[in-house]
This record gives sequence, C-alpha cells and structure tokens, in this order.
Amino acid sequence: MATFALLAMFGHPDATAKIARERAETSLIDTLPATGDDVGTIVSALAPDDAKARNESVPFADDAPPPAKPFAFRGNGIDRQRARDCLALAAMAEAGSGDEDQRAVMQVVLNRVRHPAFAKTVCGVVFEGSERPTGCQFTFTCDGSLNRTYSESMWRSARERAQEALGGYVDTKVGSATHYHANYVYPYWSGSLDKIAEVGPHLFFRWRGAWGMPQALSARYSGGEPDPLALRETAQEVERPEDLLPRLAQQGTAVRSITASDIPRDPSLAVTRPSTPDSPAPGVHFVLVSGGDAPGALVEKARTLCPGDRYCQVYGWDDATAIPARLPLGEDARRALRFSYLPARSGNPEVVYFDCRVFIAPESGACLPRAIR
Repeated sequence: MATFALLAMFGHPDATAKIARERAETSLIDTLPATGDDVGTIVSALAPDDAKARNESVPFADDAPPPAKPFAFRGNGIDRQRARDCLALAAMAEAGSGDEDQRAVMQVVLNRVRHPAFAKTVCGVVFEGSERPTGCQFTFTCDGSLNRTYSESMWRSARERAQEALGGYVDTKVGSATHYHANYVYPYWSGSLDKIAEVGPHLFFRWRGAWGMPQALSARYSGGEPDPLALRETAQEVERPEDLLPRLAQQGTAVRSITASDIPRDPSLAVTRPSTPDSPAPGVHFVLVSGGDAPGALVEKARTLCPGDRYCQVYGWDDATAIPARLPLGEDARRALRFSYLPARSGNPEVVYFDCRVFIAPESGACLPRAIR
C-alpha cells in the first residue's frame, strides 16, 4: 500500500506534480471508509433483525454497476497456483459452495487486487490484515475458520471457478464492488458506500465517485504471490480479542452450524456452515462461550438456536481453536468442551451440562462427566 500512484490516470507529469498527486491520493485514501488499513473485520453495529431491516431500507444505487475489465494475469506457474488456491479458499469460506456466490466473492477479490487501497496480490488481498490482532479484511482469516476443511469435490469446483476468473471471466452482477457483507449485519461503513448488488445472502458495495468506477481498478498485477501456507500459519498464531467471534452469551449465534438436512448417516461426513443468526435451524451448533458468561444466559441463548421439536444440540468451547470443523467430536474436542445443551424433545427433559471447573456452581444443569472432560 506504499505506492498509491498506481492509479496512473493523469499521463506522465513531472516529478513535482507527481509528488503532489501522490500526496493527494494518499489523503483521499485516508478519508475512505473500510480501506485496507482500517479494521476490516465486520462487526455489526445492530442486532441481526435490526441490521436486516436497515439493509432492506437502503435502496440500490440508481446506475447499473459497470463491469470490471477482465483480470489480466501476469506471473509464473507458482504465482498462478497460489492465486488460484487463495481465490478458491476465500470463495468457499465466505460464500459456501454456490456458483453465483463464489464467483461474486472472487470478483471482489480481483477488484481489490487492482485497487490502490489494497494489497497487490491475490493472496495478499485475501489475507490482508490477518497478521494483526484486529483488521482482517476477510473475516474467515481471523475467526477460527482457517481450521475448517473442505471436500475434494468442493476444492475442485472452486479451483475451476478461480482459474476462470484469473483467465478473464468477469462477474458482471457485482461490477466494480470492493466490499460486501451479509444481509444480517450492518457494519459502520455500510452507509458510506453505494449498494449495487445482492447475491445470495450478501450485499455488495462500491465506493462513491471515481474511486468506485472500473477506471479506478487500474493497478497492474505482476505476480509475486506470497506463500498462502505461510500466511495461514501467521494468521493462526496471532492472539486475537475474543469478541472477534460471535459468543453465545452476546449474540446467540453459532461459530459453525450443521443443520439437520446436512447430517448424513455417517456424521463424519456432515457439512459445516457458518451460522445464520437470523434463522436458527435444528441441527448441531458449535458455539464460543466464556467463563464470565452467566450460565442461565447461555441456556436461554441455546434455546434460541434450537427451536421446535426436532433434534438439536449445542456444544460450547471457550477456546476458538478447539472448535471442531465437523462431526463427530474428536477426543480433543470432547476434552475441551465447556457447555452442552440438548432441548426437551419427544417427552424427554431438557439436558444441560457445564464444565464446573470453568462455571463454578451453575444455577442450572449439571457438571460435565469426567469421561467427557
């Protein structure tokens, strides 16, 4: 981000004019919301229902989003492989397995690569800010989701889409968008950008004025992709504030959810999805808890995740890195378990367990058996 003069819109000025222009562009970037140096982790300023209502009340920009130019890949074989895998990872982590959803996320990543406010490589954009305690531009790089695993078929499909995007495929729906967020959150910067598209549960935005136009995406990509495995390792080693993840007592949301329709006969094959806070569904929910949470509040929040009379279970850990990627729970995950909730169902009573080493004398429920701990 040191060279903001990459927006070469003004020909070839002399040295004095060039310095003045660089200072002006740097000043402009500093005033823009949600730039590469801002705290990019999306924290909603409103509760899920309120955020959704606010988002629905904001109209889309009047002008149709002009499409970005095809991405021009310039790099060697290693660069292409790394860019492909980072693009595929971001698409899966942020958008699940949907074709349209993944392509929209990939377009945003490639738009950012060519915008002066962000890193100049694909992997650099995807992992931007993940080396800091706060400031991840893509939430999955700092909320524990880097521990998630994906099936071979999912990787194969995402990589194919990534290859197409690197080869010049343009998702015209999202135009020159450089930002997006789920429709059930409302980050502080949302009202400062133009809402231009909706794909699945995500809303897409561009900066207002010239910086939101395709002409602003003029930085030349020249390869030099960093090692994504090293970026991943660095991101996982960073100690982050606990409130970067949705804690059960705060929001009643799950870090990961496996809905009932996703649970096959072999639970080890179950699909893991980010939770949708505004529409909890029966299934298995992995949540983050804290020893400072009131046990009664945890039980009440768990009930909101398990409505109705169908099978549902809530498991809670106080360490985000201990939250497993899928069922069944491994031995390490069971040992680290701090909270378990099974709602009343089919005439059976509600069952609540706490790790009594963390939750001293809970007013309800029982202590987790030693065999589980």
